[in-house]
Amino acid sequence: MKFIDLAFRLGVVFAIFGFIWGTLSLLLTLARGGRTKTVLEEYLLKSVQYFFLVNVTFLFCVQKEDSSVLMPNELILAGLILIIYFTGKLQNRQNRSAIFKMAGNSMPAISTMFNVKAEIVVITFSILFFTAFVFLPEYAQNPISIWFYESILDIESTPIFGFMFKVIGFFVLLSILFKLLNGFSYLLSGAPLVKVNRQFQSQNKNDDTKFDDFEELD
Repeated sequence: MKFIDLAFRLGVVFAIFGFIWGTLSLLLTLARGGRTKTVLEEYLLKSVQYFFLVNVTFLFCVQKEDSSVLMPNELILAGLILIIYFTGKLQNRQNRSAIFKMAGNSMPAISTMFNVKAEIVVITFSILFFTAFVFLPEYAQNPISIWFYESILDIESTPIFGFMFKVIGFFVLLSILFKLLNGFSYLLSGAPLVKVNRQFQSQNKNDDTKFDDFEELD
């Protein structure tokens, strides 16, 4: 029950953080004149985004009266939720990239922006930062992360937006639980609980090619 409560709570936090970060990203894009980001710029921004996400997640797992007082059970569960959340986002981006590649040259910028090695590196360092905050909690208290933390609480407390993000948080909770059940099913039976097979077929005058994409429902 504690896992479900925390997963729902963090689902709301992730949703509101994503909204705030998306707004900041839009402003940055407008300031750049709409210029397309390079792969390096894309993953530098993603590194910053994930760093502050794990930073804010950590702040929601410490005593409000004294941030140096850690809650071990919450931190362990939050670490697991972050791993599931990041893994899910990696899988979704990987699946979308495969679909865009099958679409041909109609979406070249989107299909070439994804780099699985860079994604794994960013996720790995993000989890390491979360672990480092456990041993050095004072570094989690910085002006930017505190601004994110307080902004999330302010948005969450508003009647309409707060309710909307709680609904989104509920679906994030369902996604986390689904991926967790799929993982347990894979460990026990060697196969995921649900496997969706999507086939994309393209044909030209020389040969036929087929792409099979196995994707979890999200």
